[in-house]
Amino acid sequence: METLINTPLAGEILDEIIEKHRGKPGMLLTTLEEAQEKNPLKYLPGETLVEVSGKLNIPYTQVYSVATFYSYFNLTPQGKHTVVVCRGTACHTKGSKGLLDDVTALLGIRRDVDGADSSFTTSDNLFTVRTVACFGQCAQSPVVEVDGVIHSNVNAQKLLKIMSRIKNGKTEKK
Repeated sequence: METLINTPLAGEILDEIIEKHRGKPGMLLTTLEEAQEKNPLKYLPGETLVEVSGKLNIPYTQVYSVATFYSYFNLTPQGKHTVVVCRGTACHTKGSKGLLDDVTALLGIRRDVDGADSSFTTSDNLFTVRTVACFGQCAQSPVVEVDGVIHSNVNAQKLLKIMSRIKNGKTEKK
């Protein structure tokens, strides 16, 4: 699937984004953020980083450093739906690893044996599963965020119910 940012039209869209933020405080961050949002797969392809670097006259290494420093930015295609599993201490002790195992198995995602990767996207780009160190809701652990909606005290049955609703086309309520 070709992304909007990599099409000929993308140059015009990226130019508009850059001109809107040029010379303003935080122009690199806001430019990258908007470019990622305009991409249907919600990520920043390498071509986009190169183009932003050239058009803003900022060294590529600086653009890349910013894009990799902030966890908000994605350098790989993301799914239409996002599932974020907390892996903090409280969530871990209440079973978040099992929830992560369950959701990746349900979606047919094969994870690294060493568990080093913390973001996985299904081959159809329908789901991305991520982990975070802590949501700051330890008293309600384990916590899972689905499409921006926080779910507390999640167990395997609750997670399966949430995933079934999404797979059946029902959106999460914010």
